[in-house]
Amino acid sequence: MKNKIAIPNEIISSKIYFIRNQKVMLDRDLAFLYGVETKRLKEQVRRNINRFPKSFMFELTTEEYATLRTQIATLKQGRHSKYPPFVFTEHGILMLSSVLNSETAIKMSLQIIDTFVQLRKLAANYEELLNKIQQIELQYNNQFSEIYEVLQKLLENPKQTQRTKIGYKKG
Repeated sequence: MKNKIAIPNEIISSKIYFIRNQKVMLDRDLAFLYGVETKRLKEQVRRNINRFPKSFMFELTTEEYATLRTQIATLKQGRHSKYPPFVFTEHGILMLSSVLNSETAIKMSLQIIDTFVQLRKLAANYEELLNKIQQIELQYNNQFSEIYEVLQKLLENPKQTQRTKIGYKKG
């Protein structure tokens, strides 16, 4: 068993895309993380296609792939496949580890799934915070409007009244 340095979760999370309302990863990114060629990964998927229903894996349409290519600034001509990639959901990534069946694939799959779980927790925390803010706005809306009115009055130019002059008078 080789000692392989773990890849930081930030790198993994940067390779997760939101396509068709799902968090997915591209075949080439997974191949890189698993230490195999993209061609070999796709080969294994095709050989075991019955393990990958549409909810686990799908191929991007040409339009989706073109849109994705414009979002990834590091694409260089000739270095990426001209064919639309397979994209894998969280469940598809788990299934990949059984299809590839290597120590690296299993360890990397676990790390990727942990990253997905962390992202899900962050999203849940964000939703909780958003709900709390909305509750506060509803609860204190009247009070905030009163404060706003008072601030508006303070910011208005005061009416100029005739003031008596003070100081020495010239004779």
